[in-house]
Amino acid sequence: MADKLRLLIVDDEVKFLDSIAKRLEMRGLDVTKATNGKDAVEIARQQKFDLALLDLKMPGMDGSQVLKILKAEHKFIEIIILTGHGSMESAVECTKLGAYGYLPKPYEFDALLDILKEAYEKRMMQKFESDQTRLQKIMEIAQGGSALGVLRSLKELDDDER
Repeated sequence: MADKLRLLIVDDEVKFLDSIAKRLEMRGLDVTKATNGKDAVEIARQQKFDLALLDLKMPGMDGSQVLKILKAEHKFIEIIILTGHGSMESAVECTKLGAYGYLPKPYEFDALLDILKEAYEKRMMQKFESDQTRLQKIMEIAQGGSALGVLRSLKELDDDER
């Protein structure tokens, strides 16, 4: 359904991935799974997600690499790192790269739900502020010059959002 929170979960441990996905789907989330970083990036290029839950240590492209790419390519996505190989250094690095949160495995399910809720609220606030700024720009454009000039300016604004 379109009104569900869209979550991408990436973990190379298939049993863990299936288990956490099922638990979150039972809570009403629209969950998409990936077992490696490369697939996660490709899936995210084809679909839109509100949040991503990433394992840090995976073969090939690790969670911090996926984090960098997702944050660069998706303006409002919020990302939580969930890892069994956590350290203070990796938590600081991931936060600097734009991760909203960092949870160690094993995790408390209620704590995971709380951080997902908080991350989604942050995402919605950022989107709202961006929409307000965009609306203000549209209002300014609409008050200016010729109809053709207004259309050109609106087209540029639209292209900037893509």
